[in-house]
Amino acid sequence: MTVQITAFCAAMLPLTTATAHAREAIHKGDVVVVPLRGEVAPSLLAFLRRAVKTAESNEASAIIFEMNTYGGRLDTAADIVNGLNQTKIPTYTFINTNAGSAGAIIAIATQHIFMAPVSAIGAAAPILPTGEDLPATAKEKTVSYWSALVRSSAIKNGHNPDIAEAFMNKDKEVKIGDRVVHPKGAVLTLNAQEATERINDKPLLAEGIADSIVGLTKKAGLKRDAVTIEPTGFEQIAFWITALAPLLLLGGILGAYLEFKIPGATLPGIISAICFALFFLGHYLAGLAGWEVVALFVLGIILVLIEILFFAHTTIVFGVLGVFLMLASLLWTMVDRYPGQNFFPTGKMLAMPLLNMFIAIVGSIIVIALLARYLPRTSIYRRFALIDANPPGPSLVGAPRHFATALALAPGMQGTAVTVLRPSGKARFADHVVDVVTEGEFIAPQTPVTVIQTDGMRVVVKSAAQI
Repeated sequence: MTVQITAFCAAMLPLTTATAHAREAIHKGDVVVVPLRGEVAPSLLAFLRRAVKTAESNEASAIIFEMNTYGGRLDTAADIVNGLNQTKIPTYTFINTNAGSAGAIIAIATQHIFMAPVSAIGAAAPILPTGEDLPATAKEKTVSYWSALVRSSAIKNGHNPDIAEAFMNKDKEVKIGDRVVHPKGAVLTLNAQEATERINDKPLLAEGIADSIVGLTKKAGLKRDAVTIEPTGFEQIAFWITALAPLLLLGGILGAYLEFKIPGATLPGIISAICFALFFLGHYLAGLAGWEVVALFVLGIILVLIEILFFAHTTIVFGVLGVFLMLASLLWTMVDRYPGQNFFPTGKMLAMPLLNMFIAIVGSIIVIALLARYLPRTSIYRRFALIDANPPGPSLVGAPRHFATALALAPGMQGTAVTVLRPSGKARFADHVVDVVTEGEFIAPQTPVTVIQTDGMRVVVKSAAQI
């Protein structure tokens, strides 16, 4: 999670300059500056989430959002507002130069607002992505919901809720005392001078006008060093990876299944490893998970392998525990939890992770069922199923039927596994190496096996110890 940390000019304020990992550069009590520029989109959400968590984890004294946006997606704004309203340290917005639409909603979710001399905030009425107005019924429902949301956010952060609602509801009149500040008929937009006007000894919205972040820190009495967290190129990558989480989980599960189903075909295992690596990396870059979940996942894999290699027919404890740890780590990776929240996630925090996990597991079950039915009939499977080893000696694959009959393979005949049987492989009976298959169990090389069924050229065996 490497970010560029830049400091302000030492001539303007005695600050430090560094480029390093955020945890190393941000010290306790520092003021963290987070640029909020461009469209309000999911990629911005990933960056802001990480920035807020970094500031809180390093016990910063305040967060300043330097805003210049004309707006964007309301659903993303709602997620950002939810995160800001959970922040435990003071939050500031410096509007430089625009806080339009969704930007105004985000600014309301911070406790203090300052504006550049030439700047504006407001005009947050919901519209379609094409720029057209919403249909009447949809508009009424959307405005009603968002009006309630911004009012509650404004009240929590000490702003006038009527001002916040008027940003998006043109039918809202703003009246302070006997003075009508804003009449009905149009959504409210305020410039810096209007927003800082004092009525009844209180500012209408913004606490003051500042030329820069440095000026804001002086007016707000923020004495400590200011450090800026800049977005990295990985933020956009992180968004796409987290958005594709169900597909990555599906690819990881299917790749692992095919790796065990087709001996000698290493490509499925590589694909599975890449999918799981991208899954964890994306959530790490998005600030949703640390390396501890990777360790938990690896521990689960180790326990499953121990079950397969050493306790396949004696106990299921290691396997069940391993699968549980793997699923728990995948689920935990997707939980969006802020510093200070309860260790155990709430139902709302688990909703999206559980949905992603459900989609991946159901999709995997369906695809695996189809593969189990049709894969053995394909040329790809026949090509790789017995590629593990080709020991010397004649094989009965493709041998004339009378040759197999002469060997007299019948239930009860004893032999020895030549290759690992997972579940197909080779076994030696007398002086002949025969293609065999188990009923699903894995059998290690040099393990005594017994024929339990013959069906044409198909020979089914079982570990002699299990007979």
